[in-house]
Amino acid sequence: MSRIVYDTATTLNGWIADEQDSLDWLFAVPGGDEPPEGTYPESATVLVMGSHTYEWVLRHEDLLTRPERWQEWYAGKHTFVFSSRALPIPDGADITLVSGPVADALPRLRAAAGGADIWVMGGGDLAGQFLDAGALDRIAVSVAPAALPGGAPLLPRRVGPDRLRLVSAEAVGPFARLVYEVGPAAE
Repeated sequence: MSRIVYDTATTLNGWIADEQDSLDWLFAVPGGDEPPEGTYPESATVLVMGSHTYEWVLRHEDLLTRPERWQEWYAGKHTFVFSSRALPIPDGADITLVSGPVADALPRLRAAAGGADIWVMGGGDLAGQFLDAGALDRIAVSVAPAALPGGAPLLPRRVGPDRLRLVSAEAVGPFARLVYEVGPAAE
């Protein structure tokens, strides 16, 4: 069965995007624009993101004007974007817009993955919805040597230490890479 992995970068104080939902802070960190091999779920065949993350990617990569760039980054990966509104899709991109609860979309996501991993790219609230649904299997965080005064939080949920088991912690360039397995919620 597919594992659902939330894999993202965060500031030292726990923000994944700034107050304008931008990831520009990350690209100012050496290596932030090109994560090292093995620091993202390469085996994932399905990508999942929220509308803020998706819209930032569209703008940052100019994907509506240059849709071929989608193929450079995401070729062979079906992408599901959770949004309550219609959003533009670059020509030729394999994107499905989804609305409603994460739990309702899980069968569709797992079917699209065909047993491979599913990568929740962002945002933190969307990852929290997977956690709430009991569907998040792993959290991998690359902590950057940067801090922001506010923005989008890494995971706006209370998660006790009984649910997280540290799998690894290592230095990867300027980042601290932390990987946790997520256990079931206590009943």
